[in-house]
Amino acid sequence: MKLYNQKKNIEQVPDLSDHINNSSRRISWKISKDLPSSFQFAAKGIGYAFKSQRNFRIHIFIGLIVASFAIWLELPLIHLAIIANTIGVVLILELINTSIEAVVDLSIGRRFHPLARIAKDCAAASVLIGSMTALIIAILLIVPSILDKFGA
Repeated sequence: MKLYNQKKNIEQVPDLSDHINNSSRRISWKISKDLPSSFQFAAKGIGYAFKSQRNFRIHIFIGLIVASFAIWLELPLIHLAIIANTIGVVLILELINTSIEAVVDLSIGRRFHPLARIAKDCAAASVLIGSMTALIIAILLIVPSILDKFGA
């Protein structure tokens, strides 16, 4: 057993290494042995985020709107690539945020710990900064094209 010691509160955390072996691994512990399996596991992660994370769905929706608008405005390919990359980065940050939250929740359960709060807040802040940066990039690339298209 491993011990968790925080301010004289000692809690026993079970060591699960004896219970996890190759023959009894759960699906979540499986290691991909081929490329199609790797893609399936990744798709499950995206599916989980889409089903359970409201902000992930919002980012996908906004990303699709911005990408559609950029295509409609016939932005140069380099601008489309920048917008696509920016949308991808925001979605990646949202997935990392979801992962960090899950690991923190798994490790501390329903208890409060100031380091858990810091980890979750910093992960959420990374998504916020990424989203704000994406908004600035979209404005810088799209607004001039709108002004040109409508002669303002």
